Amino acid sequence: MMKKNNSKFLIFMLLAFATSGAYAQSGYETVLKQIETNNTTLAALREQTEAQKIANRTGIFLADPEVEFNYLWGRPRVIGSSIDIVFRQSFDYPTAYGFRNRIADLQDANADLAYKAERINVLLSAKQICVELIYYNALAREYAARLENAERIAEVYKIRLEKGDGNILEYNRAQLNMSTALAEIARIETERDALLSELKQLNGGNAIVFSDAAYPVNVLPADFKDWYAGAENDNPALKYLSGQIEIDRQQVNLDRALGKPKFSLGYVGEKGLGEYSQGVAVGISIPLRENRNRVRAAEAQVRATESLLRDGRVQFYNRLQGLHIKAASLRQNAQKIRQSLTSYGNEPLLKKALDAGEISLLEYLLEIEYYYDAVNKVLEAERDYQKALTELSAVEL
Repeated sequence: MMKKNNSKFLIFMLLAFATSGAYAQSGYETVLKQIETNNTTLAALREQTEAQKIANRTGIFLADPEVEFNYLWGRPRVIGSSIDIVFRQSFDYPTAYGFRNRIADLQDANADLAYKAERINVLLSAKQICVELIYYNALAREYAARLENAERIAEVYKIRLEKGDGNILEYNRAQLNMSTALAEIARIETERDALLSELKQLNGGNAIVFSDAAYPVNVLPADFKDWYAGAENDNPALKYLSGQIEIDRQQVNLDRALGKPKFSLGYVGEKGLGEYSQGVAVGISIPLRENRNRVRAAEAQVRATESLLRDGRVQFYNRLQGLHIKAASLRQNAQKIRQSLTSYGNEPLLKKALDAGEISLLEYLLEIEYYYDAVNKVLEAERDYQKALTELSAVEL
């Protein structure tokens, strides 16, 4: 059994924990901003996004010019040798270059959307951890108060036993009640340490101290359909698919342009024995087999991506609708329990009755357990509501 001074120290540490460390955090925003800055996964993705944008700009310019040099030996020798020099520049059908540039611009935009989607995933994980931490912080405060009350009762029954007014059964019951509260506090602190370790990992190895024990005011959208229109428009995954459809459509145009004749323009110079000639070389490549079925394949890709977008919208709508229904139910449940605690909570009355000797310790512990259970349930309901609301509004991160 822990001595009284040690348990007091534990309560002090439990309440002071939130303000210890190099710095303290307040609210989600500070934590999420730090994680966005320090998260190593996001840092790597930013580098990858920039590399992808550079890659998008390769292969969109004119082909490299060609230089050809020919040295020809004459037979018989009297006709001498000759030298040919050819400079040649080939190019696709002119509209192809415009389509390539449009595709590159669209790919750049999609690279940013892909990063944004991953960023939301990381910040959503961090925010869900913060929701859990608020729950455990609130639970820690609750159990700190319960431990203080249990210690007071244990001290009273210890004094009664020493004076001969109490009995060993009630003394043991009071001590067991205090030990149970201590064990629960230790479990809560273990859970908080684990969650803070997860935040540290997301924050690039930098520790975060998160002390909040109450949730910020977040309003559940009253009309789901009206709210959903904005959420769908902000969803980077759906916007990515829309961008990919436009890329595929521009690819169809590009493949059609590449199916048209290619041209080359160049300079030709020839120097022989005592004579020199020069002129212009013009060439044309007539497409026959090289691009066969390329346009049809590109058109099929457009249809496939459009199908993915339709499916994505259906899945996104149904998932958010389910989360909205769940959040509304959890909010209502939490409000009902909270109102019941306010209206019918007997904790002060039970304490007075125990002190006055109107009820036994066993009766007190059985009755107070109903109250404690209701408090635990309301904290759990509020946590689950906040988690559902956080996922529902993830596109706003």
